[in-house]
Amino acid sequence: MGPVPGQQGRTEGSDIEGRPGNGLAAARRAPRFACRRLRIWWYASLMPKRSESAEEKPKKLSTYTVKLDGAQMDKLRTILSGRGWESFDVAYARYAFRGRDCNVTAYESGKLVVAGKGTEEFITMTLEPEITMAARLGYDELHHPDWFESHAGLDESGKGDLFGSVVAATVIADRSAIEGWIEAGVKDSKKLAESQIFKLEDRIRNTHGVVVEVCQCGMAKYNELMGKPNANLNRLLAWQHATALTQALAKKRVPWGLLDQFSEQPLTQRELAKKGVTGFELKMRTKAEEDPVVAAASVVARAEYVRQMNALSKQFGDKLQKGAGPLVKQQALQIIERFGARSLGNYAKLHFRTAYEVVAAAGKLDELPLPEPKARFERG
Repeated sequence: MGPVPGQQGRTEGSDIEGRPGNGLAAARRAPRFACRRLRIWWYASLMPKRSESAEEKPKKLSTYTVKLDGAQMDKLRTILSGRGWESFDVAYARYAFRGRDCNVTAYESGKLVVAGKGTEEFITMTLEPEITMAARLGYDELHHPDWFESHAGLDESGKGDLFGSVVAATVIADRSAIEGWIEAGVKDSKKLAESQIFKLEDRIRNTHGVVVEVCQCGMAKYNELMGKPNANLNRLLAWQHATALTQALAKKRVPWGLLDQFSEQPLTQRELAKKGVTGFELKMRTKAEEDPVVAAASVVARAEYVRQMNALSKQFGDKLQKGAGPLVKQQALQIIERFGARSLGNYAKLHFRTAYEVVAAAGKLDELPLPEPKARFERG
């Protein structure tokens, strides 16, 4: 897809919108790695003076999620019960225990959630040395050295939602910014409340030396592009990512970037080649939001998408729902009833199957003639 002049949407600078166990616990107390000593020195240099406000101090981890197998789940249950932790009921949980400073909930899916002010102590003194047998908390640099290199992170938001267009974001950051974001709790936006997203977005955008670029189309232009013959959402998204990344690289050059993979084909790489981007490697993988810079791009993209949804909600007169479920269908019908079928394109992605189903149910396909979606094939 070629460039679409004037449709980059908002870009930066534009005017648009516990207890001791085995040797692992002991290892944590011994400065065995030079990189660990350097990190301790680095963090110490950032620690606020006593006169500074408590809000400026690094926040301790208060929630933690990890996957455990059945044997690990059973072992942890035995340990907590044997140490006098209070058992209590949680819906859909295999078990849950309440400790002095944190709660531990194990779900049938294998997910374990630790929450409370004693989360870090429980992880480092019980969970890791006695259950997972792997020291990971606080060792990000050891396990993921690439996280701390200067690089770009790319992610998007709104792709699976009926209302609102898709937002693509690129963030470029150096080591100092990345370290600070980890301490601040920057992570995949899907794991954050909206209030947290906006606070973290503000921190990301105002971090010294960081470049942020966002690319999105208004709903009218989005539906125009997706209504063309052979239009494809992944190709449009690839163009958006390439546009935001090219603009970011023009401000700050880095050797590589990481994209949260949305297609098996190198679509974004092809768009970058069309734009003449050379000397840059764009990697892609699923669950890329584990990388702090990709997580930052996830936060920025989601914040922009939520702002767009807030504006559309104001036009509609009520809070529009995200996703494409029954409540979203009801609101799409209400839009047709209030403003007419053609107005649906000001709010919704008309290429979605949901849009066709709503317009057909309203008996308005003559007013808004959407193509019938292909039949779904179910595996037997």
